[in-house]
Amino acid sequence: MSKRGENIYKRKDNRWEGRYIKEYDDNGKARFGYIYAKSYREAKEKLSDYKHNVRQRITSNKKLFSLFCDEWITLSRNRVKNSTYIKYRGITEKYIKPSLGSFLPQNISTVIIEKFSNKLLLNKLSTKTVRDILTIIKTILKYCKRQIGPTFPDIEIVLPKENKTSIRVLSLEEQTKFIRFLSADMDETKFGVLLSLLTGMRIGEICALRWQDISLEKKTIQVSSSMQRLKTFNPTSSTKTTIVIGETKSHASARIIPLTNYAISLCKKIKPKNNNAFVLTGSAENFIEPRTLQYKFRKYTEACNLQNVHFHVLRHTFATRCVEVGFEIKSLSEILGHSSVKITLDRYVHSSLELKKLNMDKLAAVGF
Repeated sequence: MSKRGENIYKRKDNRWEGRYIKEYDDNGKARFGYIYAKSYREAKEKLSDYKHNVRQRITSNKKLFSLFCDEWITLSRNRVKNSTYIKYRGITEKYIKPSLGSFLPQNISTVIIEKFSNKLLLNKLSTKTVRDILTIIKTILKYCKRQIGPTFPDIEIVLPKENKTSIRVLSLEEQTKFIRFLSADMDETKFGVLLSLLTGMRIGEICALRWQDISLEKKTIQVSSSMQRLKTFNPTSSTKTTIVIGETKSHASARIIPLTNYAISLCKKIKPKNNNAFVLTGSAENFIEPRTLQYKFRKYTEACNLQNVHFHVLRHTFATRCVEVGFEIKSLSEILGHSSVKITLDRYVHSSLELKKLNMDKLAAVGF
């Protein structure tokens, strides 16, 4: 076998073989890898690529987990919505890097992740938030494995079990009382809250809603945007957060909601001349953000002596009323802006005891 420099040899079968150090074992002994090519030039190029990959892998083996987090965040910037990117970055900076950033990723184990998860739960974070954090860690570790190579260990991440809690839904008596309160001396904000109850719209969607999105002729609402308060990472900014009006929560959330005649009659009473005005303010320049609306909503519920009611209860109440009157579930799912009927059934359909009794009474038709 003739040699031509750089550990490249011409074999007896006229192929060219290149040898490179692939790794070192625990005793410091070199382990070699081999490439094969039809020409010396091709072998040289292949060998150069393989050596480069080995150097990259060795470098990756010395990088801390925090650096991999930063790289993954940077790569995510143009792959997800701005609000999702900010969420990822916020979770990474606040929770992941302070606790795990100083580790070499190959030294992170299932036990370390489990201890980290338990610490978050002990610090009173919600199960959903912990699950979100662990899901991001799992994705970053997959990125680490792609960079470091097959020697990267498999790490099992067990998500904490979500404890299903009963969702608060307004009773018919509470609903009637609340509607009566909102209808009395109704201003733009009270109207917006009532419209949310009548349509199941999310708080961010109602805050971003303008009158141009409501068609009195077609009796519909076009939901196409949502308002959020998002964290800013600009060190020169004078504020830590900023209001952003952007896309809806998901593709399915962009939807058209038909309006009842009652809702249309309310719209005609409150509609301003400026079609570009925000529904909650009647002004095209001024808006009410979700945090402010939550504060006003709390004042409304306190005035009605309604306990443990937050804004999202309106959405659950709307869905429950729809089920009680026999709404077709697929239609309800699309009106709520869900990507699947399963989400609607699992999270938003709350059957009252009265409805259960009515359904049980139907068994009389078959002799039960």
